[in-house]
Amino acid sequence: MNQNLQNFPMPIITPRLILRPPGLADAKVVNAAIIESFESLSRFMPWAKNPPSLSETEEFIKQAVANWIVKRNEEPYLPLFIFEKASGNFLGATGFHHMNWEVPCFETGYWLRTSVSNQGYMTEAVNAITRYAFIQLGAKKMAITCQPENIKSKKIPERLGYVLEGILKFSRRDKLSGEPADTLVYARYGLEGLPDLKVEW
Repeated sequence: MNQNLQNFPMPIITPRLILRPPGLADAKVVNAAIIESFESLSRFMPWAKNPPSLSETEEFIKQAVANWIVKRNEEPYLPLFIFEKASGNFLGATGFHHMNWEVPCFETGYWLRTSVSNQGYMTEAVNAITRYAFIQLGAKKMAITCQPENIKSKKIPERLGYVLEGILKFSRRDKLSGEPADTLVYARYGLEGLPDLKVEW
């Protein structure tokens, strides 16, 4: 499959959310959300090393926009910004990365701003992009990786019926202790058993 010709109809719409690729006008709200949530993001996110300036967030978005045009398989890959449908507020981000178009298979990651946590938004968003991957992109596999200590992150695939495919021993450094840490690899190979959710695109 030529990924550049692959159809990516957007946005992805759920009962509460709108997910879409980044736009240049998003920089201020995204930067504000990262600053608000930096303490929690910096615990596990490799990219959260220092609170970003607005210009750094603008540069990230420019790279993301370019990646979406050519479906480039490198940082920042293909991020999707998550907005609350009712208010239009920016909630966080997810997306597709480490794409293998020959299979095809994908990985995803995610982060949610701290002020809207514990409301099921990210479970809803990841359910939606899981459906999108298998139905729209013809995925054979969708994967999620996280550190075992990242309790909130690993609860998402567990709620959505992803299986624990394996544990990669000493595959990263813990950002707090600096010691070698493990990586959990969760995967889905189809939509069977995925909790019901109305999704449109």
